[in-house]
Amino acid sequence: MRRVIVTGFALVALVGVFLVRLVDIQVVRAAEFNEQAEDVRSRTTPVWGERGEIVDATGTVLADSVMRYDIVLSPKQARSKQSGTPEVLTEYAGELGGVLGMKPEDIIGIIDSKLAEDPDSDYAYVKKQVDTDVYEKVRALKVPWVYTEEHPGRRYPNGAVAGNLLGFMGDEGEAQAGLELAEDQCLAGSDGELSQLRSLSDWVTIPGSERVVKQAKNGGTLKLTIDADLQFAVQRIAEAQVQATQADWATVTVMEAKTGKILAIADVPTVDPNNPTGVDAVNRGSRAFTAPYEPGSTFKALTAASVVDAGKSEPGVIAGYRIKPDGADINDSFYHDDERYTLTGVLIDSSNTGMSLFGERLTSQQRYDYMKKFGLGEASEVGFPGEETGDLHGGPELWDSEAQTRYATMFGQGLTTTAVQIASVYQTIANGGVRMPVTLVEGCTDENGKVTEKPPTEGRQVVSAQAASQTSQMLENVYTHGWLRDTWKIPGYRVAAKTGTAQVPDGQGGYQHGYLVSVSGFAPADDPKYVVSVSIMNPVKMNSSAASAPVFRDVMSQVLIKYRTVPSGAPAPELPATW
Repeated sequence: MRRVIVTGFALVALVGVFLVRLVDIQVVRAAEFNEQAEDVRSRTTPVWGERGEIVDATGTVLADSVMRYDIVLSPKQARSKQSGTPEVLTEYAGELGGVLGMKPEDIIGIIDSKLAEDPDSDYAYVKKQVDTDVYEKVRALKVPWVYTEEHPGRRYPNGAVAGNLLGFMGDEGEAQAGLELAEDQCLAGSDGELSQLRSLSDWVTIPGSERVVKQAKNGGTLKLTIDADLQFAVQRIAEAQVQATQADWATVTVMEAKTGKILAIADVPTVDPNNPTGVDAVNRGSRAFTAPYEPGSTFKALTAASVVDAGKSEPGVIAGYRIKPDGADINDSFYHDDERYTLTGVLIDSSNTGMSLFGERLTSQQRYDYMKKFGLGEASEVGFPGEETGDLHGGPELWDSEAQTRYATMFGQGLTTTAVQIASVYQTIANGGVRMPVTLVEGCTDENGKVTEKPPTEGRQVVSAQAASQTSQMLENVYTHGWLRDTWKIPGYRVAAKTGTAQVPDGQGGYQHGYLVSVSGFAPADDPKYVVSVSIMNPVKMNSSAASAPVFRDVMSQVLIKYRTVPSGAPAPELPATW
């Protein structure tokens, strides 16, 4: 009987110990043990918010996101007994290396180097950003200690088309340049998080264990004003001329005259955003925004419009060579005796002495104010990354203290502008004297359909409509009577245009050996719709505006045809060049 009682007490005591331990595990320390278990087998993975598309004016996709995959392994699992012998590891590494284009010893080296750092290492990259085909092949191997992680990548379906504007992304998915960088707030998605449980024995995610911790959000769609087909054509035309003339580079800007919208901007050389390191860093952006230069004689259209608007365009006698009392030395690129030039004649012959005679009828402050109203000396409304403002050389006070600069700024020397600014000047003249905001981005549409970042559409009157019309007619006479009249002729259309040949500063107080040659203009001049501005740097085989004229002709012809522009109904007016 005593034995039974002792045995009973012992059994009760033993059960009591188990009960106490059970309560301690399941109640008192439950949270602690659950947390430890979760640490061991839980896995939080990102749910990528997709980066938004960049599309052209017609909806053609210029940049989009595609899913790429990072191949990851668990060094600890790879070397565990459950995964097999070293021979099995070598076999798996050989199969994986065959798919990834790696040597088996490289994969084993990744495993062992991680374990040397941390014997419990559970995570190591094998290869990043592989495509879907490789991803499927890796999955088919069913290597127990290898898994994949989704990683969105960026794709540019049209290659180098508009690459100068689009910019590109870094290896880690960060915006690096161009509109990708400038419009990152629109395009960037917001990543979410997904929690999963996985089996410790085979590293496989337990079905049904997924839980969304944070919802992902996709980026918006960025719509541009450019046309991808036109952009391609303009790039092709510019590239052909750069090669033909052995030039250093070229930019071509196409703009709507009545809206200020950019339809194309070509930079040659340019970048393919799929492979940004394929070109030198200096060619990965857009010189049209970031490379200011002395515009030369294309600038004379601005001075002429300012003079006409101020009512100071009466004809005068123009000397072939002028030395002003203040010491300014002004001459032309060609010899001529004193001429009884009109302002039209000055533009046709591109006379520096003539433009200085007309320009000095305005004060330095007046000319400066006109330049500012035309948009010079400040960045455009686009706000392109790295965009330069140009340099108006200190303004009126400094001009008046430097006689040579005062006159030089009348005909496009002694100051700098960007190609986009010059295109905007001609847009203003073409649009009845109203400057429209330069526009490259049409807007950003989020995933809910809300449109933001709408560009400004209100213009400002810079010169009177009458002054703009008179200047336009003068530029038409440059087109019909200037020295390139047979080179840049576009049958059926009235065209207003002006050439320029400018020295380029070398950054050390002097000038480079080569010249920047340019042509800017608009058509049809009787009802202006499109502006084209061309700049070519150092065309070795044709170092004059004759190098730019064929590009202007071919690009403008392409634009007029593409948009089915009605030909002009009457010839250009004939204005007297002399009196």
